[in-house]
Amino acid sequence: MGRGYPYAIGLWGDLPYSTAQAAGVNHLIEDMNAQFLAFTVHDGDLKSGGSECTDAVYTAALGYFNALKAPAMFTPGDNDWTDCDRNPNYNSLVQLDKERKLFFDTPFSLGQRRLRQEVQTSPLCLGADGSYVACVENRRWSVGRVIYATMNVQGSCNNLCDVKPDPVEYAARNAANIAWMKETFELAKTRKAAAVMFISQANPGWDLNDPERAPLRDPKTLAETDGYPDGFQEFLSALREEVIAFRRPVAYVHGDSHYFRVDRPFLDAQGRRLENFTRVETFGDNQGNGTNDVQWLKVLVDPGSREVFSYQPQIVPVNRVAVPAP
Repeated sequence: MGRGYPYAIGLWGDLPYSTAQAAGVNHLIEDMNAQFLAFTVHDGDLKSGGSECTDAVYTAALGYFNALKAPAMFTPGDNDWTDCDRNPNYNSLVQLDKERKLFFDTPFSLGQRRLRQEVQTSPLCLGADGSYVACVENRRWSVGRVIYATMNVQGSCNNLCDVKPDPVEYAARNAANIAWMKETFELAKTRKAAAVMFISQANPGWDLNDPERAPLRDPKTLAETDGYPDGFQEFLSALREEVIAFRRPVAYVHGDSHYFRVDRPFLDAQGRRLENFTRVETFGDNQGNGTNDVQWLKVLVDPGSREVFSYQPQIVPVNRVAVPAP
């Protein structure tokens, strides 16, 4: 893959949840477009979990993505499909099928510049009619010796809780995600990639320190301890094995709990921190404060450096609420 070259990418998600945030997203997109980015990724949740899953939500999102000058990637969020079951007029898998058709009908990204991606084409995921279909939302691409991949990992216990849990759908998609993740690591080893970044929606919970925002989990066994159905332990166990074996930097980007942070919460079975793993959570909805958190994260990627990724939160001047722009 060569030595690689420095570049920047943009990460965002869990937006917009309100009319005010929709206006803020337009400013966010203008801010992204004012900077030269190799690509952008939205890590899911195009709306609030309690609002209707209308077609207008998806078409508005498509407009946002295609307003971005850089290639625009997207991975679905629970508010976009699993949580649609909260309203009796909607069916979660019907909504996911709509997303697959609208956002993922070609092997190319969205955005004004398009980037060709690898697609998980094996029929491993469940469709609305009960048949198994390609998990076309799971994508992979490479830029400058770094491999990126999206995976359809969801909040709401990964579709094992909330209004209409679906264990059959979960089992199929979970197996597909694990296969896609392992294949990504194998490809990274073969290509001698400098690093790997995964992007999904759910905050799976990493330890016992975040009861307000994430599932509580024994960091050594990775078993959930809060009594809720555990839709993540098998995935996290497989991820931990691969991270340790890969040795080089791994970033895991998610949204879901609406709390911007960059940290290292992943431990091995003996309780030791995985030094090559970074969790990145993007900014997300704060409806009570309007556009206060309608911001994005710029990631500087230097494949020739030791850590590869460095992080710069981007506060959109027009979206500032608590402290006016200078």
